[in-house]
Amino acid sequence: MENIIISQNKHWKSAYEELYERDIFHQLVKNLEIKHIQVLQGIRRSGKSTLFKLLINHISQTIDPEEILYINLDNPFFIPYTNEPTKLYEVIQTAKKLTQKKITYIFLDEIQAINGWEKYVKSVYDNQEFQKIFITGSNSSLLNGELATLLTGRYVTKKVYPLSLKELLKINNINSYMELIQNTPKVLNIVDNMLNYGSFVEIYETKEEFRREILSSYYDTILLKDCVTNNAIRDVKSFKELSYFLLSNISSLYSYTSISKAIKINDKSVKEYISYLEESYLINELKQFSFSLKEQNNSKKKIYSNDNGFISFNYIFSSNKGKLLENLVYTELVKNSYEIYFYNKNFECNFIAKKDGKTIAIQVCYELTLQNQDRELNGLIKLPFKVDEKYIITYNQSVAKESITVIPFYKFFFI
Repeated sequence: MENIIISQNKHWKSAYEELYERDIFHQLVKNLEIKHIQVLQGIRRSGKSTLFKLLINHISQTIDPEEILYINLDNPFFIPYTNEPTKLYEVIQTAKKLTQKKITYIFLDEIQAINGWEKYVKSVYDNQEFQKIFITGSNSSLLNGELATLLTGRYVTKKVYPLSLKELLKINNINSYMELIQNTPKVLNIVDNMLNYGSFVEIYETKEEFRREILSSYYDTILLKDCVTNNAIRDVKSFKELSYFLLSNISSLYSYTSISKAIKINDKSVKEYISYLEESYLINELKQFSFSLKEQNNSKKKIYSNDNGFISFNYIFSSNKGKLLENLVYTELVKNSYEIYFYNKNFECNFIAKKDGKTIAIQVCYELTLQNQDRELNGLIKLPFKVDEKYIITYNQSVAKESITVIPFYKFFFI
C-alpha cells in the first residue's frame, strides 16, 4: 500500500506539469470557499483526474503538498477493498505515517469502485476530518442510490466532458474572434479531428494511426466496467449488440419496440440497457419537444453519442459527414449547458435548445445547397411555436436567409 500511495501522489515532490486548463476549473476554485463535498461526474477519460491535479497544484501554493492526498480507487490494488469501505481509514493512516503530516484535502478518484463509499464519506465529512473532500465517478447513478441520500445537502456536483471546441482553440492559441478568422484553415483542421475522432485529451494528443485503437479500448472499458459489471448484466452479447446498433443509428427516430424487433430482445431490456448506457455517459436519449410531458414520454426518441469518437471508430459514419456534424453540434450544446430536444412532426428540426430563458431552433447541414435548402429552411420556418432565434449550422458556410442565421459550426460555438 505504501508504494501505491507514493506513486499516486507525485505532487508531494513536485507540481504536476503539462496539464490543459479546463473552463470548469475556475468554478472549482471558487467552490474551495465552501465546505461541501465537491463531486465531479462524467465519462471515463474526460479529464476528471486532470482537474484534480490542477486543483492540487492550486492548493499546493498555499499549503504543504504533503497535506493533500490523492487516491485512484480504480487501481487494481484496491479490488480487495470493493466491499470494505472501512479500509479507506487504513489508507489515510498509511498516508499520515508516510508524510508525518495531517491530511487536509482528500481526493478520491473513481469512488464508485468501493461499494458503500457513501458511509465513509459521510462519516469523515460530519467529523470534519478534512477541510475539503473531492470525489469523482464515471456513472450518473453515483448519487442516485439509496445510500447516496445520506449525503443530501452535503455536496455540490459538476459534469466533466471531453474538451470543448473553445478549449481546443485555446490550446492552439486562438483566443479572439479575429484570431479565429485569421486561422480558418487551422480551425477547420481542429473541427475535422473533432468530427472524426471526438475530443478526449489523450485522443487529441495521439497520432492519428493509433486513435481508433484507443477509442475502442475506452468503449470496451465503459461497456464492461460501467455497464455490465455495475448492473450485473447477464446477456452481454445482446447488450453489446444494442450499443452497436444505437451508435450505428445516431440521430435516427426509434421506439423501444422498433429496436426490440431489430435486434430481437424484449423492449423492457431495451429500455433498461439504454438507461445503463446513459448512466455511463456514453450516449444520451433525446426527447421530442412538446409542451405536454405525456407526449414527450410517449413519442419516438433519438440517440446521440457524447463524443464523436465512439461513432467513428466503428467506421459507420466515415462518409456521412452530415450525421457526424449533427452529433458534434449536439455534444457542444451539452457542454454549453443547453436543455435539448428535437422536433419531428411532418417535418424535422434537429434541435430545440433552451438556456437562460431563451429558446433557439437549430438545423444542422454540412453543406447548404440548392437541393437541400428548402428542406432545411422549412424545418425552421414551419415550427408551430415561437423561438427566440433560428440557426442553420454548417461546416463552413455563412449566408443571409431572412430571419434565419446560417453560420459555421466553429463560429456558432465561439461567439
